[in-house]
Amino acid sequence: MQATAVDLSVQLGRLRLANPVVTVSGTCGYGMEYAPYFDLARLGAFTTKAVTPEPRIGNEPDRICEVRAGMLNAIGLANVGLEAFVRDKLPELPKLGCPALVNVAGHSIDDYVKVCRALDPLPGIAGLELNVSCPNVADGLVFGTDPGLLRELVTAVRGVVRRALLIVKLSPNVSDVAAMARAAIEGGAEALSVINTLLGMAIDIDEWRPMLANGTGGLSGPAIKPIAVQMVSRVYRAVARDVGVPIIGMGGVQTWEDAVEFLLAGATAVGVGTALFIDPTTPGKICDGLAAYLQRRGLASVRELVGQLKLGEGGSSARPGPAAG
Repeated sequence: MQATAVDLSVQLGRLRLANPVVTVSGTCGYGMEYAPYFDLARLGAFTTKAVTPEPRIGNEPDRICEVRAGMLNAIGLANVGLEAFVRDKLPELPKLGCPALVNVAGHSIDDYVKVCRALDPLPGIAGLELNVSCPNVADGLVFGTDPGLLRELVTAVRGVVRRALLIVKLSPNVSDVAAMARAAIEGGAEALSVINTLLGMAIDIDEWRPMLANGTGGLSGPAIKPIAVQMVSRVYRAVARDVGVPIIGMGGVQTWEDAVEFLLAGATAVGVGTALFIDPTTPGKICDGLAAYLQRRGLASVRELVGQLKLGEGGSSARPGPAAG
């Protein structure tokens, strides 16, 4: 007897995605760089690398190094800039075969407003993801660690974004990620990406120098997954669930089992990034695994998993306290 088909589609705000798997910004360029290795039409959505008002060459090499269970990167938001993106990259986005989300970065509110005002009306862009939390640029992105500044930034951008879905990517390098999520939503965010990389360092013990020329970088990969899952759960239960704001959970997603964890914690979609450097076909394997899991559980839709984590009193809906000694 043939197994009943399951529905992998999800609703990310106003966007309907064929499945919950999206790429993470900065891991696949602007789309066509990834196309030779995977059928992008199988993605729920594709997220471009960051776009800033002017071109950026990024940090000096070395800019990437492998660590146990993860990777450090200090690319420094290297990108072609707004003008070249619109001229050279934007025409390629319709060829992806899935919704395109454009990551936006800057170092002032005016930077973000300028880029978002230019990109919002353009066809081929389904959403704009504000990168307020990159930990590896020397001049810093302070918006992601101050609720007041974040609210001010998102409010300003909300004033010029009228068509695209407005997403805010939250930093884990804060004392209370729920407070940052609340500030973003109060400013007008329609969806949240949780989380960006954690600040980290690796040292060359022969040269007695950092492995990265920048000194520090963003830690990604399986090493950060438990932190990311906890923060998704915290944001979902403390803020996002009650106001109906969807979460893209990211941080160490490598398998369909990882995706299930994030969905149960409260994510509507999951972002895959570092795993793509190991296996570019990972998104397809995650979708196949999710479908098989739902069939085994007798579930008709992946949406039935979202936020179904069973927590007792004092679970992740409470403020995290010190570990037991």
